[in-house]
Amino acid sequence: MPLALAKYASTAIVLIAATALLPPSFAQEVTAQTVARGLENPWSMAVLPDGRFLVTERPGRLRVVGAEGQLGTPVAGLPAIAAGGQGGLLDVVLDSDFVRNRTLYFCFSEPAVSGKANSTALARARLSADNTRLEDLKVLFSQKPKVDSALHFGCRIVESRSPGANGQADGKLFLTLGERFSRREDAQTLDNHHGKIVRILKDGTVPPDNPFVGRAGALPEIWSYGHRNPQGATLSPNGTLWMHEHGPQGGDEINLPRAGANYGWPVITYGENYGGGKIGAGLTHHDGMVQPLHYWVPSIAASGMTFLTSERYGRAWVGNLFVGSLKFGYLNRIVLSEPFGGRVVSESRLLSELKERIRDVRQGPDGLLYVLTDSHDGKLIRLLPP
Repeated sequence: MPLALAKYASTAIVLIAATALLPPSFAQEVTAQTVARGLENPWSMAVLPDGRFLVTERPGRLRVVGAEGQLGTPVAGLPAIAAGGQGGLLDVVLDSDFVRNRTLYFCFSEPAVSGKANSTALARARLSADNTRLEDLKVLFSQKPKVDSALHFGCRIVESRSPGANGQADGKLFLTLGERFSRREDAQTLDNHHGKIVRILKDGTVPPDNPFVGRAGALPEIWSYGHRNPQGATLSPNGTLWMHEHGPQGGDEINLPRAGANYGWPVITYGENYGGGKIGAGLTHHDGMVQPLHYWVPSIAASGMTFLTSERYGRAWVGNLFVGSLKFGYLNRIVLSEPFGGRVVSESRLLSELKERIRDVRQGPDGLLYVLTDSHDGKLIRLLPP
């Protein structure tokens, strides 16, 4: 059931972007238990069937981390990676049938054959039975065109399912793509992959029902466009894709990307240029462009995103959305008007006492939340309920 707000009626509430940010006393007490440390700028994690963790490090390493925190030697078999700036080895997810096929997907900044240009790429591989190497690696998708930039790679992967609460994996992958900062106008044109979400099949081909298949001048992989730098994405239990993206100075957004829809960047935004000044005409609305479900001013520098489906923290948390903040160093618990959907009702800050950049958040098979902190001494942290 939705979280009842009546008990907060007598308490002062600070309004931010039209939602209530609850004081720390309203955030359920959780204990941050460090599972592992010494990771260099970890970016993403997946939990293996045996309870160990697969963790990416942005400089270009993939590690298996033991359940007790032991850091394994880097997994062999990665492709060439253009590590630098915001680029490197980024997201990793396990195939829904990993127990049988040992298949995983990861995205990374892919260098050009020559020169300094790079782009986001998505690869598939099989993890060896002893977890030491990647086998049968294939790059499924490469963002076009490549550009000389170390910024705005996006790079979150979501395996889709057929609609409905009991939907099964449908053989398709979503990938979020940044507009590379220097090419922000590209987000509004369909002849490139900058500032887009793409949707492909697991063999790298294009689903025939993608919205721009057969349209002259449009790349067929595109699912939605007008995005800036999406670094968080997740699937709700009913199969709906949720994502968030970095705004400029202000205007981080939560969006629900629909097939063929335009989310406005850089024509509309709730942010402004770094150092001040409007972007373009300074618009927040425009015909044919979708408004965000929610936005933050100031920006929280959002990264990582997951829904909580377990009752390990109590029933009031079931259906809440969790997003990491890099800028302010906390995990944002977002209460929605209905479990796994609706509008944003309130937000509260968890783990702010750690003063750590939260890069990723996932729910583990044990029903607990896990986060990664982004630093040269990055940590994998388990959130324990009272």
